[in-house]
Amino acid sequence: MKALYGAVFAAACVLAASATTASAEIACNEEGDCWHITKIYKYRPEFKITMYPDDWRWDERDFRKYRWREHEGRGYWRDDVWVDFDD
Repeated sequence: MKALYGAVFAAACVLAASATTASAEIACNEEGDCWHITKIYKYRPEFKITMYPDDWRWDERDFRKYRWREHEGRGYWRDDVWVDFDD
């Protein structure tokens, strides 16, 4: 019985840990600025933002094209400036 309780407890811990894991996406603009987003936004086409899954990585040939530019909040990079969206 003790082993059963231990197994149930372990399964509950794994389930709790996976439920709190935040999903993320990667957004990149046409200038090569890329950042993580935790919520999928519908960017207007004129912003020229491309969305990728969180596990996306650029190819070795593209290392000069892309760069990480993380930022808090809701918005996007344009001309080296973070543009906030109004909530």
